[in-house]
Amino acid sequence: MNDFQLIDRAVQILRAGGLVAFPTETVYGLGADATNSAAVERIFAAKGRPATNPLISHVAGEQVARRYAAAWPDAAGALARAFWPGPLTLVLPRRPGGVVAQATAGLPSVALRSPDHPLAIALLRAFDGAIAAPSANRSTHVSPTTAGHVLDELGGRVDLILDGGPCRVGIESTVLDLTAPQPTILRPGGVTREQIERLIGPVRLFAGSVTPGEAAVSPGQQEVHYAPVTPAFRFEREELDTVEDWLRARPGESVALFHLSDLAITVGRDATFNLVAMPASAEGFAAVLYARLREWDKAGVDVIVVEMPPDEPGWLAVRDRLRRATRGI
Repeated sequence: MNDFQLIDRAVQILRAGGLVAFPTETVYGLGADATNSAAVERIFAAKGRPATNPLISHVAGEQVARRYAAAWPDAAGALARAFWPGPLTLVLPRRPGGVVAQATAGLPSVALRSPDHPLAIALLRAFDGAIAAPSANRSTHVSPTTAGHVLDELGGRVDLILDGGPCRVGIESTVLDLTAPQPTILRPGGVTREQIERLIGPVRLFAGSVTPGEAAVSPGQQEVHYAPVTPAFRFEREELDTVEDWLRARPGESVALFHLSDLAITVGRDATFNLVAMPASAEGFAAVLYARLREWDKAGVDVIVVEMPPDEPGWLAVRDRLRRATRGI
């Protein structure tokens, strides 16, 4: 099939209550008609996702988004014009009769985003509505950034996978809550706090975690999330001496150590020790992070160790994902 035929097939599946995985610039999403309760429930079943974890609904742009929000403040308009299509999700009051409660975990708000990928845009325009779509993987696992990742993880649980190549951004969108007087970033992502504040003024940052069984107000707030199956650990650069001692104490184990390009490791350089150089920029690191985690998960190493990038504003989203995917040494 050509792209036009695939989009037409995808729209038919969605309107019939099926599931379609599709690429965005951030990660691949597992999509269903956001106005169909049974279809949305299929997402939760396919992922093994708790019903207390809300979904993001994807739309073609501001005009469609307004159908599903009970209010559209000036800040929403300014942000949509600046960052849509793109990696920014806006949380707004939910309009009754639109996106179903199952997609919002029963919250009175709705999370809306317009993704920046040609296949996603074509699908959303053809569907002409809201597609609820979390990442197309099992709950808490590493998010998929290729169609192959989706197939590996979900297989027969999805009716159609649209292959749009590797995702450009590589980590999930920023989620910004506009339902309260003080806007709050519920999850950091591809649009930074500084970019948002230049447009609408000061915003707060949610810095906590949601424990198992606790209701979330945004995707990506779980204490354990984005995690490989292989035990994964993290360290700060100033902990390098401790890390070398920690590695020496694990003889016979195969290790994949993700590090920034200028880190010098002086131990364990043998057949079971794999140095994985990561890009030194936040954008480059984010773009390959999930693919690298999946690669070494599949390689069957005993442990993954990740050097945390600098504790600086530009690295906020990457550090957030690594904190939830790993444990401290």
